[in-house]
Amino acid sequence: MVFTTHLFLFYYLPAVLLLYYLLPFRWRTGLIAVCSYIFYGWANPIWAVLMFLSSGVDYICGLVLLRLSGGPWEGDLPPMLQKGGPRGRGQKTALVVSIVSNMALLAFFKYYGFAEENLNAMSRFLGFGHDLVPVLHVLLPVGISFYTFKSMSYAIDVYAGDARPMVNFVDFCCFEAFFPDLVAGPIVRYGAIEQQMRARSHTPEKFALGVTFFALGMAKKILIANPLAQIADAAFAAGSLSWYDAWFGISGYAFQIYFDFSGYSDMASGLALMMGFVLIQNFNSPYKADSITEFWRRWHISLSTWLRDYLYIPLGGNRGSNVRTYINLLFVMLVGGLWHGASWNFVIWGAIHGFMLAFERFQGKESFYCRLPEPVRVGITFAIVCITWVFFRAKTFAQAGTYLACMCGISSPGLRAAALAPSLYTGYHLAIFLLAAILVWQSPNSWVFSRRLTLARASLVGGLAALSVFFLWTQTENPFIYFQF
Repeated sequence: MVFTTHLFLFYYLPAVLLLYYLLPFRWRTGLIAVCSYIFYGWANPIWAVLMFLSSGVDYICGLVLLRLSGGPWEGDLPPMLQKGGPRGRGQKTALVVSIVSNMALLAFFKYYGFAEENLNAMSRFLGFGHDLVPVLHVLLPVGISFYTFKSMSYAIDVYAGDARPMVNFVDFCCFEAFFPDLVAGPIVRYGAIEQQMRARSHTPEKFALGVTFFALGMAKKILIANPLAQIADAAFAAGSLSWYDAWFGISGYAFQIYFDFSGYSDMASGLALMMGFVLIQNFNSPYKADSITEFWRRWHISLSTWLRDYLYIPLGGNRGSNVRTYINLLFVMLVGGLWHGASWNFVIWGAIHGFMLAFERFQGKESFYCRLPEPVRVGITFAIVCITWVFFRAKTFAQAGTYLACMCGISSPGLRAAALAPSLYTGYHLAIFLLAAILVWQSPNSWVFSRRLTLARASLVGGLAALSVFFLWTQTENPFIYFQF
């Protein structure tokens, strides 16, 4: 089920909120769990069954961690589950089982096809005469990358003593399947929401803020991201382009993916607030960053902090030699690239970002680049990000190479490129592109905008919501970009 559909807006969401506030608090967690499984299994019930089984494994691992610590189900955590306390072999085994089961699930459904394609291609190249791996058509469950990372955070946080294990399985299913952030994040870590699962406030101010976030996110998606998608789709389908057409197309995609993904995150935060939950900010004006390092402090914050805390720091972070730090950065970003998709394009995308992170750390804060005016640094960073987005958007490595050649002006525009201009540079598309640029670089993000909700701002939000619903009737279904991850 997609947030920006009539089914969700006019039927599912009102029904869920009505039942939620009619029921006593002790029943609300169960309601959210049931509604979340309905939400996720709407298109394919098998996906909901798969997530339920995955949740069962992690729930049992959490109970094993507590039982083997010798502690009670309630009260203070025993020493063997307190932060910095000793851990037994059985507890380590429970943690490994949780991590391995989640990674195995993700590896099979997301990476089996990628491994099969590459291994069998190598087999044919070496002349083996047969495929090394059987060909299977594996359907990728929507949002599996998000809920497996969320589930792993539960076991890791409990093992590290950063959170208490959940005894009630319904509560755990609510956390795991929570429908606002289920499909495309933010990746909610258990330690950050543990207390809210037990007690949270419900106020008119919080509900109004939730409606504001949801309306702003919907406007980002329907009014800005969807029209910008037409620019990017046309540019990438044109083949050879002039350099300015290519840069216009990839800039349109850069704006599209930002407003699409941050729009989903805003809608998720808004839905959570309507039910009393407070999620983390997932975007903080990333295109205002003046370096790739700063970009990753602002873009998809829940993923970058997850990779930092659960992968980069355990690998040693920056505590070792400079070379080891650079290797850690590169490895973590390669994992981040593969997390996004099973394709060499995503590997290259992650590798470029990893290399830039290492290079910026090598340069230090006294480099020539750091002495450039801030607008220049912001422009250079945006250009580098746009170059990497080519690998993110292109379907094949060959298409990415062709598009980069167009951006560099070393590819002659074809006949399709000449016919592209009338549809690419319409007044409507140029107006949306200009609006997106103004919002990106001159306006506060939705979190800053919503801190002080005046009557004028509330009226603006109401107008945007009405306009979004109007345009929703005119647009074909356009799922969020990150559904594929």
